[in-house]
Amino acid sequence: MNIRERTIEYEKTVLCEFACRSGDTACARRNVAEPDCDIRTDFQRDRDRIIHCGAFRQLKHKTQVFLFPKSDHYRTRLTHTLEVAQIARTIARALRLNEDLTEAIALSHDLGHTPFGHDGERVLDRLCGFKHAEQSARVVEVIERNGKGLNLTEQVRDGIRNHASHARAATCEGDVVRLADKIAYINHDIEDAIHSGVLTNDDLPREAVEVLGNSKSKRITTLIMSAINAFDGTIGYDDRTAEAHDALRAFMFARVYNNPAINTEKEKAVNVVAFLYEHYCKNHDEMPELYLRLADEYGVERAVCDYISGMTDGFAVDLFKELCVPRAWGSR
Repeated sequence: MNIRERTIEYEKTVLCEFACRSGDTACARRNVAEPDCDIRTDFQRDRDRIIHCGAFRQLKHKTQVFLFPKSDHYRTRLTHTLEVAQIARTIARALRLNEDLTEAIALSHDLGHTPFGHDGERVLDRLCGFKHAEQSARVVEVIERNGKGLNLTEQVRDGIRNHASHARAATCEGDVVRLADKIAYINHDIEDAIHSGVLTNDDLPREAVEVLGNSKSKRITTLIMSAINAFDGTIGYDDRTAEAHDALRAFMFARVYNNPAINTEKEKAVNVVAFLYEHYCKNHDEMPELYLRLADEYGVERAVCDYISGMTDGFAVDLFKELCVPRAWGSR
C-alpha cells in the first residue's frame, strides 16, 4: 500500500458522513484522466497545481480594498486568499470534512479576480457580463498552462464556481469556503479600515460587537464556532450570529466599501479598465499570443476579458500609461 492509498484508507475511518472522500468513485473526477500519484491524493495534487500556477502568484499584486497601499500591512488579494484558506481548514478539520479539498478550493477561489478588486469586476460586468467566480473557474479550466488548463477535479471546480453564488456548492467543503470567504473579508477589511483611519473600533455597531466580540480574533472565533455548532450537513450560522454578521456587513458597505474617501481613486481605476477593454476590443491583435488563440476560439470580447482580468493593478496602470501618455522624444 503506497502513501496515497494509506491516506484514502485513513479518510474512510476519520472523515464524517458528509465529507467528500478522495477515494470515492463519485469524487476526484477530472476532465482528462491521469495516472494516480503514489504520494498525493487527487485533491492534494489540485492544491499543489494551484499554488504553483501563474494566476496564484499574481494575486499578491491585486487589490483587496485599498488601492496601491504604501504600507505592507494592508491586505492584497493573495493575503486574503491565505486567510480564507486558514479559516476554511479550521472549520473543515473540526467538522471532519476533507481538508485537502477545502484548501484547494480556498486557494483558487479568487484566481480570476480583476485588477482593482470589485471595482474592476463591476466595470467588466457592465461591459461584458463578468463574474469573478466564473472567471476563476475559467482560469483553471482554460487559461492556465498556456491555454491547457490545470485539469482540476470536478469538486474543486464546482467549489470555485459557487463560492460567491446563492446556490450551494456540490460539496460541504465548497460551502465551507464560501462561508470562510465572508468571515475573512469582513474582519480583515475592518482591521485595514482601522489601520487607515477610516474607522475606529468604537465605530462598529454595538449590537454586532455584543454578539461577535470586540476584536478581530474574537469575531472570527465566534463565527467559526457558530458554523461548527450549527452543522447538520449544511454550512451556516445560528440565527443570532447570522443576524450580527449581516449587521456588520451592512455597516462595512455603508462606512467603508462605499466611502467617498476610499473611492476617489477607484473611479480612476474603473476608467483604466474601461479604456483597456475598449482599446483591445478594437485592437485585439495587440494582445499576447495566448489571448489571440482564445479570441479565435471564444470570441474577441471574451478573450479581452481574459486578458484584462489576469492583469495586476500595476501592470494595468503601466499599460494604460504606455497607450495614453506621450513620451518625450528619444525616450524609447
